[in-house]
Amino acid sequence: MNIIAIDIGNTNIDIGFFLEDKEEFIESIPGRSQARLKDCLKSAWEKMPVVESSKEGKRDGVIVISSVKPVWTELVRQIAENELGEELHIVGQDIPLPMDLWVDEPDKVGTDRVVSAAAAYAVTEDAVVVADFGTAVTIDLVDENGVFLGGVICPGFEISAKALEQNTAQLPKTKITKPKAPYGKNTAEAINCGLYFSAVGTLEEVIRRYAEEIGKWPQTVITGSAAKTIKDDCNFIDSFVPSLVVKGIVLAYKKHLAEKTV
Repeated sequence: MNIIAIDIGNTNIDIGFFLEDKEEFIESIPGRSQARLKDCLKSAWEKMPVVESSKEGKRDGVIVISSVKPVWTELVRQIAENELGEELHIVGQDIPLPMDLWVDEPDKVGTDRVVSAAAAYAVTEDAVVVADFGTAVTIDLVDENGVFLGGVICPGFEISAKALEQNTAQLPKTKITKPKAPYGKNTAEAINCGLYFSAVGTLEEVIRRYAEEIGKWPQTVITGSAAKTIKDDCNFIDSFVPSLVVKGIVLAYKKHLAEKTV
């Protein structure tokens, strides 16, 4: 199967290109970089093989997206239609969600959360927590039967740092990195330590409470742009998987195709 899987987030757009089920590349592009986004999509699409029986040179591939930002969905749609002559397949609209959700409002759960949870469960085949550290932080729980139970949502590093800067008189905007010590020697270092260890502590506490709820400690997978910053201080996690949402999009589309043939 040949697929371009696109994860549209709040800050970045991740584009994964797969030929014959093999990952060729996954590239993360700032959503505001329209020219770079267009170039990446065109480059990937031109590498798609042409259907042998097509006189019009139709490409043997699909473009599947999961999106939490409608305005960028439309941007990608315009590029696909105008530059590639191709339509989009949207998870949650054209493509069913790949797992059952036991929540109050299933249609309001971000499809990125669901596809990444499904991807993690497909590997663990057991209760699993998926924590995505991006613009926002989501920590979601899937039970041993593969049902999405819900989760928590917290502000990410960028949002938290901006909130401190904008709502205080003298605190500076700080970029969060792995601290050299558990305490700061100056204001910027103190903010860095506070936000960094808050994230680590929140993740561990939420997982502990999930474990109490389901009666066992679940496996834990972390992903997202900021996950690599904290992963080394999270000895209670099992796996760090970059671009898990992109891989979940591929899984969702494959499951959709399999169910159509039944």
